[in-house]
Amino acid sequence: MKINLIIADDHPALIAGIKYELSSIHTLEVVGTASNSTEIVELLAKEHCDILITDYVMPGGEYGDGMTMLSFLRRRYPNLRIIVFTTIDSQIMLTELIKLGVHSVLNKVEHISHLIFAIHAVHAGATYFSPKHYPSSSTSRHAQPHTTRRLSRREAEVIRLYVSGLSINEIASQFNRSKQTISSQKTSAMRKLGIKRDVELIRFAHEMGLVITTRPDDCFEAKID
Repeated sequence: MKINLIIADDHPALIAGIKYELSSIHTLEVVGTASNSTEIVELLAKEHCDILITDYVMPGGEYGDGMTMLSFLRRRYPNLRIIVFTTIDSQIMLTELIKLGVHSVLNKVEHISHLIFAIHAVHAGATYFSPKHYPSSSTSRHAQPHTTRRLSRREAEVIRLYVSGLSINEIASQFNRSKQTISSQKTSAMRKLGIKRDVELIRFAHEMGLVITTRPDDCFEAKID
C-alpha cells in the first residue's frame, strides 16, 4: 500500500528533484504537483492524497500562501497531513505552525533523507522536525511559550496598516490621531513582539501571512519565545 503525495512548490526544478529522489522509494507515490494554492485545491478535489508536502512562501494562488493557505487547508481538509518544506528559519513561525496542527516542518537545506523519514513518520500519526527546525520545549504542541504579550486592537491595526505600506502620517490621518501617537503605538507593539527593527517587523508579518487576529476582549495575543 503506497502513501499518496502531492508536492507543492513554485520552483519546478525543486519539484523535479524531489520526485526523482522519492521515485526509488516503493512505498511512496507522487499523485500530483502544484505551484500555488489554487492548484493544490484543484488536485485535492480529484486525487486521493495522504500527505501534502508544500512550500511556505508560494504566491499567486487563489487561497494565498503562508499561514493564510495553511489555515484554509486545515479547515477544509482536517484529515490531510501536511509537511511544510521551507527555507525560513523562524521560531515564531514554527510555534504558529505547530499550533495550527502542521505535522512536520523541514528546512530545504537538510538532506533528502529527512523528508523521507518525515513522510513515513507523519503517515504513521507522528510528527517530525528536521534538526534545524526541531522545536524547543517551549514550542512543543502542548507547551505554552515563555512570554505572552498582548497588543491592543489599535496597536494591532497600526502594525497591520504599516506593514501593508502606509506611512505613519497616513495612518495618523486615517485614525485622526497625531503622528506622535501612532508612532508610540507602533513602538509599543514592536516592543511587545520583541522586534527592534522595521525589517524584522516586515519579515514577521510576512511569515505570519499578514494575518493578525483580534480576540473578543479587543486584544491580539502574540506568543513569543
